[in-house]
Amino acid sequence: MFGICNLAIVPVRSEPSDRSEIVTQLLFGEHIEILERQNQWARIKIQFDDYEGWVDSKQYQVISEANYNQLSKEAIILNADLIDYISAPDNLLLPIPLGASLSFLNNSEINTSNFDFEGTKISGIKPKSALITTAFMYLNAPYLWGGKTPFGIDCSGFTQMVYKLNGYKIHRDASQQALDGEPLSFIEESEAGDLAFFDNDEGNIIHVGIIMDNNYIIHASGKVRIDRLDHLGIYNPELNKHTHKLRVIKKII
Repeated sequence: MFGICNLAIVPVRSEPSDRSEIVTQLLFGEHIEILERQNQWARIKIQFDDYEGWVDSKQYQVISEANYNQLSKEAIILNADLIDYISAPDNLLLPIPLGASLSFLNNSEINTSNFDFEGTKISGIKPKSALITTAFMYLNAPYLWGGKTPFGIDCSGFTQMVYKLNGYKIHRDASQQALDGEPLSFIEESEAGDLAFFDNDEGNIIHVGIIMDNNYIIHASGKVRIDRLDHLGIYNPELNKHTHKLRVIKKII
C-alpha cells in the first residue's frame, strides 16, 4: 500500500503508540510506502529519505502504486513561506509549514479534495550560497526532537530541510548525513553551506550544523541559533564554553 500526508504536520513514532518517541515528522504532501499495519497504526517508509516509523492510519490518504511512482519521478515543489495555507472549494483553509510538498496538487486522482495553493513555491536546485539564506528562515525555531518545521526542529531535521528547500537530498539523521560527502581537514577549507558534525565521548555522531562565513555556525540546540566554530567545536558565548566537540567537516555539495 501507499499513501500521502494530507494534514499539515504528522508525528512519525518509533513504536505504534501515541506515547512513543517521535523520530521524525511527515509534512503535508509527502508520500509514503506502507510496510505494515497493526491495529490503528501503520509502519511507513518516507519516499524522500527512506526513513521508517509508525503513524496513525487516520493521518494519511491512501494512493495507488501508480500515483506513488509518478510522484516519485516528478520535480519536488515546496511551500517557500514560513506558513501558508491550502484552500478547498468547501472554504476549508489548511495551514501548511515551510517545506510542505505541493507536487501532487495537479494530479486529480490524488487531489480528490480539490486543494488549491496560491502562495510562493520553490523548486529546483539553487546555488550553494542560498543555503544560509534559507537557514535564517528557521532562526529561533525551538528545538524539538524529531521536528522538521519552524515550529519545532532538531539538528538534523534543520540541515535536511535547508538542503531540501534548495533542491538537495540528504539523509534524516546526523549519523547518516555524516556518511555522505567529502571530509575536509581544516575549518579554513570549508565554505558556507558545508556541514560540521560533532560526537560524544563514545565517538558517536550526535549533532550537526551548517557552517557560515567567518567561523560561525547555525545549528539547532535549544533553538536554531548562531554560535562560533573553532577546531575544538561549537563555542556558546552565552554559556562561555564549548558545547559540542567537533568530529568532522563535510562538503556535501
